Amino acid sequence: MRAARLSALGDAGGPATATPVVLVAHGSRDPRAAEATRALARAVGAAWPGLPVVPSWLDHTEPGPAAVLRELAVAGHRTAVVVPLLLTAAYHRRVDLPAAVAAARADAPGLTVRVADVLGPLGGPVDGALLAGLRRRLAEAGPGEYDALVLAAAGTRDAGARGSVGRVAAALGAALRVPARVSYASAAPPDTGAAVARLRGRGARRVAVAAYFLAPGLFHDAVAVAARNAGAVAVADPLTDVPELAELVRRRVAAVSRPGGIT
Repeated sequence: MRAARLSALGDAGGPATATPVVLVAHGSRDPRAAEATRALARAVGAAWPGLPVVPSWLDHTEPGPAAVLRELAVAGHRTAVVVPLLLTAAYHRRVDLPAAVAAARADAPGLTVRVADVLGPLGGPVDGALLAGLRRRLAEAGPGEYDALVLAAAGTRDAGARGSVGRVAAALGAALRVPARVSYASAAPPDTGAAVARLRGRGARRVAVAAYFLAPGLFHDAVAVAARNAGAVAVADPLTDVPELAELVRRRVAAVSRPGGIT
């Protein structure tokens, strides 16, 4: 497997010239999650023919980002762009990912690593590509219009990260012209069933649930069951490899490829 990755990254033809993109996902014991990350890597690669795009994971699935970055250096690359496949800048972005990049830099000091922003919003507005991807999945979940919306996320104890999820919910609700609320599968209230029930209790009859997830797994499964039991008329699938998500990755890469980009 390692030899195959090295060959794909260009070690057979001398020093590589295309700057590779390393996608870094959270990781899960559920094999569907890893396949979703691989599918997104293929989608990004298809949008940029000839660009090496390599998936990696912080936990549960190999390879990890440090291993991929070391292999890139061995293959002759001098620069790499790391894109965190994370929707909030919580613990994994603040601690786990920097530690992996630092380990790779220690082993390959000649490799310049640029780290992009997470896919969710930070200080600025919610990216239109992210909203478009969420709307695509909602449209696929069921026909017709909704009179209220729940944005279901995995959950975090980080208040700043929860704030960013709330901003996405507000932006999505504004785009669809319906009231929107946030729910979490873990770590913070309310859960999705409670959020749907609250909206229905206030008069909403067609409540849809948008999935603020990058990949399927136990959390999304639980969200779907709770939403249906509470009376939601539609539950969206995770974003996985929608074209808008591939475009959002492209924008993150472009942002750090300019002078003064994040490092």
